[in-house]
Amino acid sequence: MKTENFFVDCHLFDGNLQGTTTYLKGLYQELIKDKSKNFFLAAHNIQKLQTVFGMHENVFYLRYSSKNKLFRLLFDIPKLITQNKIDYAHFQYVVPPIKKCKYIVTIHDILFLDFPQYFPLFYRIKNRFLFNYSANKSDVVLTVSEYSKDRIEKHFNISDVKIIPNAVDSEYFKQYNKEKEAQIVKNKFNLDDYFLFVSRWEPRKNHHTLLKTFVENGYYKKYKLVFVGDDAIENKIYNDYYNLLENEIKEQVVRLKKVEFLDLIHLVRASSLSVYPSFAEGFGIPPLESIASSIPTICSNTTAMSDFNFIGDCLFDPSSSTDLNLKIIKALQDNLIVEKRNHVDLKYKWDLSAKFFNEIL
Repeated sequence: MKTENFFVDCHLFDGNLQGTTTYLKGLYQELIKDKSKNFFLAAHNIQKLQTVFGMHENVFYLRYSSKNKLFRLLFDIPKLITQNKIDYAHFQYVVPPIKKCKYIVTIHDILFLDFPQYFPLFYRIKNRFLFNYSANKSDVVLTVSEYSKDRIEKHFNISDVKIIPNAVDSEYFKQYNKEKEAQIVKNKFNLDDYFLFVSRWEPRKNHHTLLKTFVENGYYKKYKLVFVGDDAIENKIYNDYYNLLENEIKEQVVRLKKVEFLDLIHLVRASSLSVYPSFAEGFGIPPLESIASSIPTICSNTTAMSDFNFIGDCLFDPSSSTDLNLKIIKALQDNLIVEKRNHVDLKYKWDLSAKFFNEIL
């Protein structure tokens, strides 16, 4: 029986880590355990890929000759697929126009169609065309949540979109000593007693409501507010509010942009509270990661995050500073974090996602 060859476009690892790289890392660290298949992982910086996935007899690393997106899609990928006799090629969001094998595409979300106010016009026009084209050209269309599946099928007039849910890295479930973690974070970042929000910087992420709630309810007198995430789209509402704050309050607000994975683990474990106030998500991994680490966690109740009903009364309306504050008070006294952690451990595991992937194919 012929060994199936899988090509995986991993160009996202050439940049900063984000939700999509977390998805690829978690899914393919499990899939490559199947020695009956060969996996060809492609990026410009293959050394970085090797540190993520390691060396295995059925894993081959392919180098893109260019970081240019168009060159990669038009020339690099079709050539590599032909040279390596690929059966399936897996892409995130956008597939190449020249089809040399069966295509799998994961479209994590199309939030820009339902929430256009949070995205630039050119971004919306360009990606509506590219994502629609990619979905209709692919043999298998995947997404990460029931919410995204519903929106993709409706907007692109397609059916049979399959769900491969995001999951939580096993590192978050490991036991740890809170005091030691706090000391590590204190030594490296000079932080203690803080609320944590992990997400890249965009208006839809709702940093401004969290900041407003943090300030107006006096949390800055005891805690710091720590934002972890790279810049993406400027949030003018946040900037205007922050710039009017007194210096003593500004000193309690900390932004960390480029944080390595192990440092992020320490920051999560040492936090007093994890908050995820986003208006719209195709999934939303950070609240699951903090719950897996037994950290009191509150999360927005909109879009895909409404699926996290096991969080119970620690879900909140992201448009309401009052509701957010009530849930902060409740979460700081949460006695059900162990039960919530067990739920995450049962449902959001990458070996389950890999099992779903193989069943779909």
